[in-house]
Amino acid sequence: MKKALIAMSGGVDSSVAALLIKEMGYESIGITMKLYDNEDIGEKKENTCCSLDDIADAKAVCYRLGIPHYVFNFRDSFNEQVIERFIRAYETGATPNPCIDCNRYIKFDRLLRRMYELEMDYVVTGHYARIEFDERLGRYVLKKAVDDSKDQSYVLYSLTQEQLAHTLFPLGFMNKTEVRKTAEENKFINAKKHDSQDICFVPDGKYAEFIEQYRGKSYSKGEFVDKNGNVLGEHKGIIRYTIGQRKGLGLALPAPMYVCEKDLENNKVVLCSNEELFSKELYANELNLITCDRISEPMKIKAKVRYNQKEQSATVEQVGDDLIHIVFDEPQRAICKGQAVVMYDGDTVVGGGTII
Repeated sequence: MKKALIAMSGGVDSSVAALLIKEMGYESIGITMKLYDNEDIGEKKENTCCSLDDIADAKAVCYRLGIPHYVFNFRDSFNEQVIERFIRAYETGATPNPCIDCNRYIKFDRLLRRMYELEMDYVVTGHYARIEFDERLGRYVLKKAVDDSKDQSYVLYSLTQEQLAHTLFPLGFMNKTEVRKTAEENKFINAKKHDSQDICFVPDGKYAEFIEQYRGKSYSKGEFVDKNGNVLGEHKGIIRYTIGQRKGLGLALPAPMYVCEKDLENNKVVLCSNEELFSKELYANELNLITCDRISEPMKIKAKVRYNQKEQSATVEQVGDDLIHIVFDEPQRAICKGQAVVMYDGDTVVGGGTII
């Protein structure tokens, strides 16, 4: 009998994934990853941490399914690989993507290693995506979920061949209403639980305050300038702004202006018009290619530069061992350094990288 290690966040998706895997006949263990303590994220120690509630919900579902439940402490790895990367990105003028880092370094790295240690066969998560073995390519491929509105293939592009071979996504063929209905029919405690929207370690969404508290320092004020260097006002610290931002600048300007650049050396935030935010090309590194080892010649693809964007037509060329150049057919708004660009061929993920 095949054995499955099911990552259970306490939410409805991973709970239904656990139910489906058990029904498929896998010998199953539910695990919840402890990723941080209250003190790590600036909460009072005595406050009930949301993650404790989540652990209790996951445990209740496992009890109902008759499978064991354990908690794995990955706090040190999460601090180093997710929280530190998140903060360093803002400090260096980039826009981070912590969900991708968590998938790359925690869920499908640390968890896979734990799977091997326990002599199990698969890691299971509640992600909305599909994995298939493509006989023609002789490779595992990652595909978009059937429910396009819930598809999470963008945050999973970093999966390697080994990880794809040992991962199961049972929700890839379901839509969210089916998942909730299944949870209700099985009387899961979390059947009506809301989906988490925010970054888990910044539950109030105030990431600049989180960074200052975590680092134990404030970031110095500086100047807002236009592209010609004219001073427009004072900013409150360079970490507080992202490319494309208009709201919250605190400026009275004759026309709307948007953040288009962060000059770290001079501690200046550069503003421009909306039209000036558009560009047609990007370079990306930290590549992970799924359908091939290397892009040997220019290739027509669809690509997206943020999670909730519709894929856009483009041409990609690999210009180095770890470097691609993408030129879009139409200009794209606010391409951000630090975000992921993910490439598609139909509903199949070709691969992706980090925009530089």
